[in-house]
Amino acid sequence: MANNLAFAALADPTRREVFERLAAGPSAVGDLARGLPVSRPAVSQHLKVLKEAGLVTDRPDGARRVYQIDPQGLGQIRAWLDRFWDTALDAFKAEVERNDDEEPKAP
Repeated sequence: MANNLAFAALADPTRREVFERLAAGPSAVGDLARGLPVSRPAVSQHLKVLKEAGLVTDRPDGARRVYQIDPQGLGQIRAWLDRFWDTALDAFKAEVERNDDEEPKAP
């Protein structure tokens, strides 16, 4: 299964909002906190959890840290979800092929 920490991290609505804001591009804590109903230190804590779950990375930029989505961590979640999509597509294909075999052929 995919990284359980990632799913647990994204279960929190505020943390999910922070993660979704990072989808727009790399950002510093202050920018991410703007408009959220939590403090900058709280956003930093949420980012720490997201980082420990492998969903974000950070890099220094002067006196601040800039965070961005980690494609590798996100890829693990996507690969896990794709298994379900692949199963659904295989079932759909089997059903279509079964129905094609049952339809009478035109003379």
